[in-house]
Amino acid sequence: MTETKIKENTEAPLSRLGRKPIDIPSGVKVSVSGQTVSVEGKLGKMNWIIPLVIGAKVEGAQIKIFPNKPGTESKPMHGLVRKIVLNMVEGVTHGFTKKLVVEGVGFRVQVAGDKLTMVLGYSHPAVFTIPKDIKITVEGKNQNVLAIEGIDKQKVGEVAARIRAIKLPEPYKGTGIRYENEIIKRKVGKAAVAAAGAGGGAKK
Repeated sequence: MTETKIKENTEAPLSRLGRKPIDIPSGVKVSVSGQTVSVEGKLGKMNWIIPLVIGAKVEGAQIKIFPNKPGTESKPMHGLVRKIVLNMVEGVTHGFTKKLVVEGVGFRVQVAGDKLTMVLGYSHPAVFTIPKDIKITVEGKNQNVLAIEGIDKQKVGEVAARIRAIKLPEPYKGTGIRYENEIIKRKVGKAAVAAAGAGGGAKK
C-alpha cells in the first residue's frame, strides 16, 4: 500500500460524509499515486483519477479522503469522491448486480457469448452487445429476469438503463422491460374509461 504525498488542507471545509475513513477489507489492495486511486480485489482491479481539489491517502487499513485545495467547491466533491472510492472497494470485493424483468406475451431473452438477444414484439429481435467487463445471465422461473453484474457500479447501472430503454414498460398492459421491484403506474385504457362513463350515466 502506498500513501499519497499530497498535503492535506486542514483549513478547507469538510463534508460530514467525506471525512469518514473507508475500511479496506482483507484481501483488497489499495494504492494512491498522485491523483490516481487503484483498488484490487478478488473480482478485479479498478483505477480512478480523482479531481484535483480532493486528495486521498492510505493509512493502515483505511483510506482517507480529504480536500487539498481551499474553497467551498471542495465540500460537495469531498463526499462524492469518498462514495465513488467506497464503491470501488465494494465492487472488487462483492460486485454489483442490477436486475431487469422482461414482461410480455411471446417476449424472450437469450444470452450467447457477448450477445443478448431479445424478442420484444418488434419485427426483428433486438441484439445488445455486452461490454467485456459486464456479465449478464438469464434467471427466473419464466427465464425472463436479466441479472447484470460487474465491479463498476456506474457501468452496471448504465448497461441496465440502456437495455431497459430498448422496450420501456408501458402503462396500459404493463409489458416491456422494468427494473426488479419497479412499480409501474397503470393507466386505464380508453375502452375502460368509456365503459365506466356509460355505467355512471346509466345510474342517473
